[in-house]
Amino acid sequence: MSWFKRDRPPDEKLPRIEDKERRVRTEGLWQKCEGCRQIIWKKDLEDNWNVCPRCGAHSRIDAAARLRMLLDGGVYAEFDASLYSSDPLDFVDKQPYRDKLAAVRKATGVSDAIISAEGKLDGRLIQICSMENKFIGGSMGAVVGEKIARAIERAMEKRTPLVIVSASGGARMQEGAVSLMQMAKISAALMRLDEARLPYVSVLTDPTTGGVTASYAMLGDLNIAEPGALIGFAGPRVIEQTIRQKLPEGFQRAEFLVKHGMLDAVVPRLEMKPYISKALRFFAG
Repeated sequence: MSWFKRDRPPDEKLPRIEDKERRVRTEGLWQKCEGCRQIIWKKDLEDNWNVCPRCGAHSRIDAAARLRMLLDGGVYAEFDASLYSSDPLDFVDKQPYRDKLAAVRKATGVSDAIISAEGKLDGRLIQICSMENKFIGGSMGAVVGEKIARAIERAMEKRTPLVIVSASGGARMQEGAVSLMQMAKISAALMRLDEARLPYVSVLTDPTTGGVTASYAMLGDLNIAEPGALIGFAGPRVIEQTIRQKLPEGFQRAEFLVKHGMLDAVVPRLEMKPYISKALRFFAG
């Protein structure tokens, strides 16, 4: 039984907002930070390139946003956007690989797990490849390998530096050995780039694992990573089960790798463009 009760005249009662309408009004406007666990206005996070303004934790961004962040005015010319996987194995698991590709192309708006482009970074023309983790985990198949190989060839033809931003779970199992061949293909092309005396900057973001780490992601003249990025070949759980030992805290994170000499630097996202610009000036000597 209520002790207090206040009645309103019918014309003064507030309009009732249905639960469904309430959800529509607020859905997607807030996001919880993975670092400090605070609720953040999503637009503030996006305006800060998905870096938490409170604790500095780095959330993932897509390939196109990465290009807009690094290139002057966010302007770039894309290459090889018409390349599509041929499904060399006619692979089928829960659904045919061709159907999976079609669905993820529609969802992400990109033809495969990488965007290959040309633009200017602080006035310097560069070739740049940015991986899209939302496209089958950013996995490396024949198209990814071909786009990177062509970007290397353009860098040699135009005498420009090369930047590759990695965000990948590794080689794409649906393409089998064809995917694994890309590791050697890209590594050989990077050797030719080195012989041409042109700089290659590798940027490793969360996550960079598997065959991508075992090939081009760790072959840069300068290898740099974002804070907290997961970087490795096999995952921590697989390693623990194999060696039957507990791994050190922070194992395979960017800070752990730079401490043990596997990376040159850990660079916050908002400082990435000036850092790369300074490095390219150094290479130009």
